[in-house]
Amino acid sequence: MKRYKAAPSRWLIAVPSMALAVLTSVPIQAETANKPTMAALLGQSSEQALGVEGIREFRLANGLQVLLAPDDAKPTVTVNLTYRVGSRHENYGETGMAHLLEHLIFKGTPKTPNAFAEFNKRGFRANGSTWLDRTNYFASFAYNEDHLRWFLGWHADAMVHSFIAKRDLDTEMTVVRNEMERGENDPQSILMGKTLASMYQWHNYGKDTIGARADVENVDIGRLQAFYRTWYQPDNATLIVTGKFDEAKVRRWIEAEFGRIPKPKRALPRFYTLDPVQDGERSVTLRRVGGTPMLFSAYHVPPGPHPDTAAIEMLGLILGDTPGGRLHKRLVEAKLAASIFAWNAALADPGFALYGVQIAPGGDVDKARTALLATLESIETEPITIQELERARSRWLKDWDMQFNDPERVGVALSESVAQGDWRLFFLLRDRVRSVTLTDVERVAMERFQASNRTLATYLPTDKPKRAPAPKRVDLAAEMSTFVAGPALAKGEAFDPDPALIDKRVQRSSLAGGLKLALLPKSSRGQSVNAQWVLHFGDAESLKGQRSVGTLLAALLDRGTRTLSRQQISDLFDALKAEVSIHGGPDGLVVRMHTQRRYLPDLIDLVGQMLREPALSQTALDELRSQLLADLASQRQEPEALAENALQRHGNPYPRGDIRHARSFDEIEADLRSVTVEQLQAFHQRFVSARHAEFAAVGDFDTTAVKTALGLAIQPLAAEAPYTRVPTPLVKVPATKLTLALPDKQSATLLVRQAVELSDADADYPALMMANWLLGGPGGDSRLWLRIREKEGLSYDVRSQIQWSNVEPHSIWSASVSFAPQNAVRVETAFREEVARAFKDGFTAKELASGQQSLLSFRKLSRAQDGALAAAMVSQLELGRTFEQTRKVDEAIAGLSLDQVNAALRRYLHPDDFVMAWAGDLKP
Repeated sequence: MKRYKAAPSRWLIAVPSMALAVLTSVPIQAETANKPTMAALLGQSSEQALGVEGIREFRLANGLQVLLAPDDAKPTVTVNLTYRVGSRHENYGETGMAHLLEHLIFKGTPKTPNAFAEFNKRGFRANGSTWLDRTNYFASFAYNEDHLRWFLGWHADAMVHSFIAKRDLDTEMTVVRNEMERGENDPQSILMGKTLASMYQWHNYGKDTIGARADVENVDIGRLQAFYRTWYQPDNATLIVTGKFDEAKVRRWIEAEFGRIPKPKRALPRFYTLDPVQDGERSVTLRRVGGTPMLFSAYHVPPGPHPDTAAIEMLGLILGDTPGGRLHKRLVEAKLAASIFAWNAALADPGFALYGVQIAPGGDVDKARTALLATLESIETEPITIQELERARSRWLKDWDMQFNDPERVGVALSESVAQGDWRLFFLLRDRVRSVTLTDVERVAMERFQASNRTLATYLPTDKPKRAPAPKRVDLAAEMSTFVAGPALAKGEAFDPDPALIDKRVQRSSLAGGLKLALLPKSSRGQSVNAQWVLHFGDAESLKGQRSVGTLLAALLDRGTRTLSRQQISDLFDALKAEVSIHGGPDGLVVRMHTQRRYLPDLIDLVGQMLREPALSQTALDELRSQLLADLASQRQEPEALAENALQRHGNPYPRGDIRHARSFDEIEADLRSVTVEQLQAFHQRFVSARHAEFAAVGDFDTTAVKTALGLAIQPLAAEAPYTRVPTPLVKVPATKLTLALPDKQSATLLVRQAVELSDADADYPALMMANWLLGGPGGDSRLWLRIREKEGLSYDVRSQIQWSNVEPHSIWSASVSFAPQNAVRVETAFREEVARAFKDGFTAKELASGQQSLLSFRKLSRAQDGALAAAMVSQLELGRTFEQTRKVDEAIAGLSLDQVNAALRRYLHPDDFVMAWAGDLKP
């Protein structure tokens, strides 16, 4: 369960207007032959279906709006129910009520008393989120008609029959407080809240979605129930179903489940508060322990449906993109900042555009502030160029296209348009971005990005204030009247993720240079394709002292080649409709690619050039080093990072320089500072090779063209250094309890770890996997979750997992709990008691049956994701496996006995061997 309150958690991201959606481009035509205008569509009966580019709308008599977007390309379905209520709709003393209600909905109904347990049993990837204008509940799962109908029925039941009981409020209160405390640990999140509170004097957009602590802790259950009865009604909700399903059946199910709910007789409250135009600069300063310096500069902007939103979106990329944006060039490249970001919050009422700067430790905040404001508020004297606008337009439209082509993402993304007033705004904004002019962008920048409309970390008065246009609402019908819908995308094929059927379709081969291939061509929505390319190199001896060199090399590969600048690479990615990420360390590289059919060969050629001919410039190295050092400085004060580092170092037997050595933060910093361009060039020349490599692709592509492109790309990748996988044998470490004090951190972390003498090829692998699933796996019915979160309400997140080794009998079992520091004793007691109970009494037959169903469903869901499938195929190539082993594991899971599962738990987990790390503001 989430609440959205701040900019993205990672820097260097320009976020399009739907706050959390990544957006892109499709021709726009109506589905009807005569291309009716949006005004004509709006004139139809509310119960008559509307169609926009493959999405069908109809309404029930009780007012429920339904959007259906069937697509057989993935054997998955996503259901999203959006209520048009968020923190904006809370009254005095009710802050946080929308978010708290989101938590309590999952506490059940008389018919379904434990929603999360039912989700987990069916293999749902489910959650809810609360934001300023809306609350939504969503789940994705492998297609199953029974599961889909059950989930629709649960939504209808929860809409009007949820307990919203005092007993649940009491236990969930600590969970919500812990979520609040987790946010308090993040300086960026807190600074965002302070910024918005300064921007909005009267409007509830200035209130944090999670609410004031006093309101949350003293909420009246009667008022909360009244809030639920008012807003959780069919006439205030939009149900969105996307993915693989039978449209006629789903419509009948929806009418049967939701149609029985009567149309409400109450009238929804009318909200009319708008802030006046801002009369001068506002400032706020936040001082907290940890992190690195940051600056936010925020400006009031029109509501999301306003025509000027398209210009605001373009400005976000022109000013805030990396590496082409003006802020990156003038602050990051000038070494005044480690990183920047931009965020436009397009909302139902006038929203905000915010630009942020992260400053490296020791950086000059005053110089960074001056450069930030000079860049943002200088459009009048430094006009935007047509090249800047077209680059931003191309990037934005590419992102929109990728969002719309993914059935699992588009359903949730439509929530933001629903919250603004009309789901078709999702398409209207795209059309406006296509047509926005340079004159429009410059006009909006000069109107909005001025000192009198700014909120910053410092107050700066002015003798002659300039005011932005006064806020006003939009005539939505008028804005939508000229909108003409485009055609629906072609559907992909129905894909069955059964392991045996996948094996029949995978084409395995190898190229002359040693590259192993696994290709699974299939038609997909928008002709999309996912690929993964993995390169291995070096051995334990040759890689000594090379850890940071290899890591930095991987991060620098997309920052320029001998003939292409970083910006040119970024522009080519946009032109090729591509998302590319490169990760790695001293012993290998992983390249992930997502694009469309016609672009994959050219993308392989481009990635091949990046691998063969990286620029490795001093400027790029200095910039990357600054960013990594800033991240490292933040990690030194984060409980999870500190605890993780302590566990890695405890009992580590390897000497400094060995790539298996667990480094301290000081050692990591020293290594980062010592790397030179010459070391990077030498490492690349010596090690980077395709001799030991694997490539897999899943989706819509031409196999012959892909093989040809790969053959040309790998020919020069032939470094001579031998490759031998670096072994990681099990090393027993003594049990201990590590306590790491971090003052002024309101959320603490417990991490538990134990080495397990087992690999994923051993006979006991399925049994131990299931035992861990029942003990602390994801979802709502594991032992640790039910005790620590559900029963005692001590943690927002508690889980256990196993990091499985594919080779040596050396896997890692671990558990994690977040909690308020004052609850440390209760957390430890509950954790130890639940583990002891599992050892003493074992699991039950009912738990095993439920666990088998949910685990197999999750595994099936994973195989339905093209990116995950490509990654699995690459791993199989390296290990000499096929999906036959996957089939055998699934078969073994389905056939597990209770004795096997309980025996595996007792055989491999040993509480006396647990290493426990506690980090936070823990009192003796």
